[in-house]
Amino acid sequence: MASMESHDSPPKCSSFAIRETTTHHKKMASLDPSNSPPNHSFALRDHTTGQCFLRSLSTKDASFNGFHCSPPRYSTPSPHISSPLSSPLRAFDPSDHAVGLDTSYKCLSSVLKKDGQVLSIAISNGVVYTGSDSNLIRIWKLPEFSECGVIKTKASTVVALAVSHERVFAAYGDTKIRVWRRTWEGTLKHVKLATIPRTSGYVRSYISGKDKMTRHMGPITSLAINVSDNILYSASVDKTVKVWRISDLKCIENIPAHSEPINSIVVADDGILYTASDDATVRVWRRNFCRGEWPHSLMVTLPAKCSPVKTLTLTADGGVLYGGCTDGYIHYWLKGWLSGQLQYGGALQGHTHAVMCLASLSNYVISGSADSSCRVWTREHDGQHVCLAVLVGHRGPIRCVAAFLGHSGDEVEDGCTICSGSLDGVLKMWRVNRTKSAGGGFVKNDYFELDEGV
Repeated sequence: MASMESHDSPPKCSSFAIRETTTHHKKMASLDPSNSPPNHSFALRDHTTGQCFLRSLSTKDASFNGFHCSPPRYSTPSPHISSPLSSPLRAFDPSDHAVGLDTSYKCLSSVLKKDGQVLSIAISNGVVYTGSDSNLIRIWKLPEFSECGVIKTKASTVVALAVSHERVFAAYGDTKIRVWRRTWEGTLKHVKLATIPRTSGYVRSYISGKDKMTRHMGPITSLAINVSDNILYSASVDKTVKVWRISDLKCIENIPAHSEPINSIVVADDGILYTASDDATVRVWRRNFCRGEWPHSLMVTLPAKCSPVKTLTLTADGGVLYGGCTDGYIHYWLKGWLSGQLQYGGALQGHTHAVMCLASLSNYVISGSADSSCRVWTREHDGQHVCLAVLVGHRGPIRCVAAFLGHSGDEVEDGCTICSGSLDGVLKMWRVNRTKSAGGGFVKNDYFELDEGV
C-alpha cells in the first residue's frame, strides 16, 4: 500500500488512490496522540469585503482515546418529549435487544487531490460531484468511482452543491451561486447557464438600495431544492435564507430566519423548509401560496439542547428530522402522522466532537464529525437507532457525506455505499453490508484500521 512520510508533504503526482479489497473485522484504529487531528475551525472568507467568518467545530482537542470495542450503541426515545434536556441515554444491554443481523464494511477507495479541503458532495444518477477549496468541481462515475471530468470556474471554495432536474447548483466563497445544465449526448457534459445573482440585476438593486434582498452579505453555507415548486433555497452566515425561482433564476424572497449564522437547510417533499443555526435552534417554515411580501411563515422553533446545530437531514418520507450539533449529539424529531406536529424523539450519542454533516436514505443515517470518524446508524422498526459501523480512516474533520443504496461490486447484501470528504483533503468511498445470520445474534460493531497511506 502506498505511504506518505508526512500528511502535510505534497503528493508526488496530482492524485493518488488506495483501494482495499479485503473486509476488516474486529480491528480498531490505533492512533498516536501526536498524529491526532488538531482542533479545526471551518473558515470562509468573503472575497468582496475580506472579512473572515469562522465556524467553530469544537472546543476540545481531538482525541481517539475514547474509542473502544463495544456492543452497538442504541438510542432511547425520550418519554419527556417536551425538552431535549430530559432525555438521558441509557447504556446498551445485550440481554434486551437481540438483532439477527450481521454487519460488515470496508473502504473501497481513498483519493487525495491537490485541491485542499473537501467541502461538499452531491450524488445524482450515478454521478458524484465534489467541491473543495480549489476552483474545480470534480465529477466521479459510479460504481467504479473513477474521475470522469471537472467543472472549472474563476471562483474558488465550493461550499455547497445541489443537483436536480439535470441542473447542477454550486455555491462559492464569493457569495454567488453558479448553475450548469447537464447533458448526456454521447458523453456527460455541463453547460453553464448563469451566475446568480446576475450582475445587471444586482447593479439595479444596489442603486435602489435593495442589494441586501438579492445577494447574501456573507458566505453561503447550504443549498436546498424544492422540486415540486421549482425553487432553490440558499442559506448564509448573514442569518438569512434567500428563495430563488429556478425558471428565471431570480431572487423572489429574503427570509431573516435566525439571530445567528445559518449552517444548514433542508426541504421536505411537501414544501416544508427546515433551517439550523448557531442560535441552537431548528426552525420550521411553511410556504404560503399567496401574494405578499413574506410568502414563508414560521411554524415552530425546535430547541436543540443549547448547542449550535451544524447540519440537518430528513428521511425520504419526511417523518424524522435529524440535527447534528457541536456537542457531538444528533437530536431527532418525529412527525406525527395525524397532527403533523414535530415532537422530540431523543438523541444519538457516539461522536466526541461536533457533528459536521449528515445524510439519510432508506432506514440509514450517516454522520460525519470533527472527531474524524463517520458513524452509520439504522432506525429499526421499534424506533430505536443502532450504530452499525464506525468508519475510521480520515485524518481530519469530516466535512461532507453522501450515500446511495446501489451496489458498488458483487455484494448482494442489504446495505449502502458512502462517500465522505474531509478537511484533510481526502475523499473516501465505503461499503456497508448487512446480512442475516443463520442462528441470530447481535449487530456487530467492528472498527476499521487506519489506512496506512491516506
